[in-house]
Amino acid sequence: MEKITNILVALDLSDIDNSIIKYASFLSDKLKIEKVYFVHNIKKYEISSLFDEQMKDVNLDEIIGDELNEKVETHFSSNAEWEVLISEDPYTESLINYIANKYYIDLVMVGNKNRKKGTGIVSNKLLRILKCDILSVPRDFHPEIKTIWAGTDFSRESRKIFPIAQMLQDATSAPVTAAHVYSVPVQFSPYVNKEAMAPKIEKHVREKGDKFLNKLDYQGEVTPLIIPGREASVASNLLECAKKNKVDILIVADKGANNISSLLVGSVTEELFGKNPEVPLWISK
Repeated sequence: MEKITNILVALDLSDIDNSIIKYASFLSDKLKIEKVYFVHNIKKYEISSLFDEQMKDVNLDEIIGDELNEKVETHFSSNAEWEVLISEDPYTESLINYIANKYYIDLVMVGNKNRKKGTGIVSNKLLRILKCDILSVPRDFHPEIKTIWAGTDFSRESRKIFPIAQMLQDATSAPVTAAHVYSVPVQFSPYVNKEAMAPKIEKHVREKGDKFLNKLDYQGEVTPLIIPGREASVASNLLECAKKNKVDILIVADKGANNISSLLVGSVTEELFGKNPEVPLWISK
């Protein structure tokens, strides 16, 4: 079973901080986390030179540190040890990566903002450079796990998400569903009627899924779910179905079956991460 020991929580002084701190507290209790690092990066270069005079006697580190410590004390009720880290770096993603390596972080938690209100700290660069797992938490999401989905393409890469599912299931007793989106291969669609082809493809996918799940060393029950692909992408179909089924957490691997390099992030995962899903998204690295 997976063991998560240290968590890094990225904060940006916006109202989403409260949501992510509460979720970190929930996870810390459930997973028996040892230490949580709350990190904020002050981008002083964004402060206009017009305010240099007014800011010269202001200790931003101290002011922001006090504010974040107060936030954490208010919303973090877990018994896990915690610490607030304040830094100044022009590149937030690089800073998070540095701290994650320095403190042996197992999971980085980021807030997931609606794109209309800004993307927050979540970025594709962070997804690429981190070596540890990432958990994206939506604004105001209630911290509970009653349903767990493992999004899989039945590839060797996607096997690594099931120890995460096992860990969360053991901690919460929530049922686990292995969700797979299938679609009619594009190269056949101009020549073969989709209505006639879909049942055969679904039957083949179900057999492939059963074989995949039977080979897993999973200590519990996993329910397979085959989702017919529609006009939208795999990521869109998966998120739509997860939302409809009120899923509490979706786990995916950083890469899938079609990835051509171990250095690249899979296209489906990158799309999921970029869509600002309304469900917590755990990406296993």
